[in-house]
Amino acid sequence: MDSNVNRKHKDSVFSALFSTPEILRELYSAIEGIDVPGEAIVNINTLSDVLYMCQINDISFTIDDRIVVLIEHQSTINNNVPVRLLMYIAHVYEKILDRDKLYRKKPIKIPIPEFFILYNGIEPYPDHAELKLSTAFEGIEDLRLYQDGLPLELIVHVYNINQGRNSEILKKCKTLESYSIFINKIRELNQSLPLDESVKAAVKYCVENDILKQFLRNHGSEVINMLTDDITIDELGIIRYEEGLEDGIERGLEEGIQKGREEAFKEDRNYFLELLDQGLSVDEIRQSLSCTQTASS
Repeated sequence: MDSNVNRKHKDSVFSALFSTPEILRELYSAIEGIDVPGEAIVNINTLSDVLYMCQINDISFTIDDRIVVLIEHQSTINNNVPVRLLMYIAHVYEKILDRDKLYRKKPIKIPIPEFFILYNGIEPYPDHAELKLSTAFEGIEDLRLYQDGLPLELIVHVYNINQGRNSEILKKCKTLESYSIFINKIRELNQSLPLDESVKAAVKYCVENDILKQFLRNHGSEVINMLTDDITIDELGIIRYEEGLEDGIERGLEEGIQKGREEAFKEDRNYFLELLDQGLSVDEIRQSLSCTQTASS
């Protein structure tokens, strides 16, 4: 594995862990409940230069050029993921297909797309759920098209990878199970220790108990930096303030501002950890907010 783990705009512990064909083959086999043969060719094609809402996809890869898999890791479920992945898969096809063949009479064959979210947030969530693009279509119930079938659909399968959930998947993918244990240990320690100490203690615990041992030995300091970036509760309050304003628009500006103010100064340790868990830096969070404001203006 490349020693420069935190080398891209949105690298995280998760995307750094699942960055080799061997591990991705194991991960896909566990999710689908099949055995992908060792000779199956896995090509990673994650687009680090394609941004949508100031974020990039976590993992994208093909298997034998027959299946293209997009995987997101989330600690807070974003119901707009199907729309974002629709736009992202178009960029992936643009990258892997020969454009010239698109204008020939003979039909071309393209890899079948599959979309997954691996969820490990603190909010209750079922073992498995589906997010559908069709839920974003406006006024679809009023169209005859709705009865005849949709011309476009995209289904994202969400799997809960927290400890005690989807045990069969975790057992079949040692790296995923170890990652789940690692994050759970941080949360457990964070009940009595500051976040930075919790992460360091969790790293020490995992190394001593042969959990992600080699990865943490090689990249321990980078992992700690990813998970304990210099984000303060006050800076998180700004994020909650912006979210409060957005959520309050439909209920009235005054109520939205009040909600934003309340959230801005609320010490929310769990939300803090969720953001750090994704490896976001202060600049990245500010950039995301800036892009969201620009898009909505």
